[in-house]
Amino acid sequence: MSLQADFDRATEDVKKLKTRPEDEELKEIYGLYKQAVIGDIDIACPALLDVKGRAKWEAWSFQKGLSKEDAMSAYISKAKELIEKYGI
Repeated sequence: MSLQADFDRATEDVKKLKTRPEDEELKEIYGLYKQAVIGDIDIACPALLDVKGRAKWEAWSFQKGLSKEDAMSAYISKAKELIEKYGI
């Protein structure tokens, strides 16, 4: 299977997790997803009162500089870890 096909399958599997992952796990998987799909963050940091938006921005910003391929690989690894932990 290609990296893209593995990534696509992992994104679908993450949506089927039996239990909601912890916030830190969600932030990590979100940041990796955005980096894999879009690349380096290209939006301004949300306002201080937008807690959820700011957390997402920080998670994505943390992945800055990671290539799309490396982000896909890291996402797949994290997805496997979450699937093993929470089941689908």
